[in-house]
Amino acid sequence: MQRRQLLSALCALALPFLANAPSTATAQEKSIVVASTTSTQDSGLFDYLLPLFETKTGIDVKVVAQGTGQALETARRGDADVVLVHAKAQEEQFVADGDGVERFDVMYNDFVLVGPAADPAGAKAADDITAALKAIHEAKAPFVSRGDKSGTHTAELRLWKDAGIDPAAESGGWYRSIGQGMGAALNTAGAMDAYVLADRGTWLSFKNRGDLTILVEGDNRLYNQYGVILVNPQKHPSVKAEWGQAFIDWLISREGQDAIAAYKIDGQQLFFPNAEERRT
Repeated sequence: MQRRQLLSALCALALPFLANAPSTATAQEKSIVVASTTSTQDSGLFDYLLPLFETKTGIDVKVVAQGTGQALETARRGDADVVLVHAKAQEEQFVADGDGVERFDVMYNDFVLVGPAADPAGAKAADDITAALKAIHEAKAPFVSRGDKSGTHTAELRLWKDAGIDPAAESGGWYRSIGQGMGAALNTAGAMDAYVLADRGTWLSFKNRGDLTILVEGDNRLYNQYGVILVNPQKHPSVKAEWGQAFIDWLISREGQDAIAAYKIDGQQLFFPNAEERRT
């Protein structure tokens, strides 16, 4: 009897504390997974943006950094709530297939052709990016491709096609497809004195440049647009649509767009906001 009374008294004392304690389930639920291109992570952009968003909303963002193709596949499986990538045709197909709700432009930057300062192929003297690729091909100068179905890899293949060259037919020779991310591709290019197509954001944040330098930039075909999409909760009921949409709304709001513009390395802006619809 005394033991029962003691337990009752302890429970009575504990109830007020339990009532005011945060729910573990609620804390776990107030988080989202964003499948995103490696450039947003490798450039340091997310390290800058996410604490601002998390402080404002209390929503924790976990990033799965992959090439664009892999990020979209992760989202297709329902293993992410939001996808932020940079291959517009693939993004629009993702929405058309019912895997995403709606696509929003977020920001842009550009690709750059990087290579050894000695530039044995004479790429820098070319009139545009396709002429530079033709020069590399003719010289059989080493070129490193990410080869990972990322947005950068997709853009690279499009540029080779524009140049009338099928690099896959010569893979293993001067053309090296490594199946890895942008940082690894830059490191490999540096070690081989090779050429490589890079997104400017990752290039500006890349420290191990060695003898690599930008040789071609400014061509309109090097434009690099990023988009953000909520994974469709009707197709994937596990998607945390409310918090995922809150992240998207913040990114395309005036506050989020200003934060993107404010992120710089050594005074250079890495990404340029261009959301068509800015929500407040």
